Amino acid sequence: MTSTTDLRKTVESFWTAAEGRDWAAFAGTLAADVVYELPQTRERIRGRERYVEFNREYPGDWHARIERIVTEPGLPGRPRVPGQAVSRVHVTVGLEEMYAISFFTGDEEGRITGITDFWPEPYEPPAGREHLVERY
Repeated sequence: MTSTTDLRKTVESFWTAAEGRDWAAFAGTLAADVVYELPQTRERIRGRERYVEFNREYPGDWHARIERIVTEPGLPGRPRVPGQAVSRVHVTVGLEEMYAISFFTGDEEGRITGITDFWPEPYEPPAGREHLVERY
């Protein structure tokens, strides 16, 4: 079972790699079957390769700075209840500033298996990423 310390380090590494555009390190934080969800746009991405590509292709000069990470351990003896973390990240895209709240689920190897992102306002997804996402 992933400890809260391990999951916290993984989430910190996730954001550090994203900010540094170190896509190999970013991929290393993710389980092969990671699922990423954006409820506000009703988009879902399945799989590490697609999710890394989604971030690599995201338009604009965006930056992310961790404001806070809170972790919760999985339940001992109940492997179906994995560790979880939530992060609050300050994001800039050009001159625009916003905060994102991301919920993470971790596996026994310390990798991220699920991410759900919430942004300040609902929005329509930008064109050009249809090849990576499914709408729900």
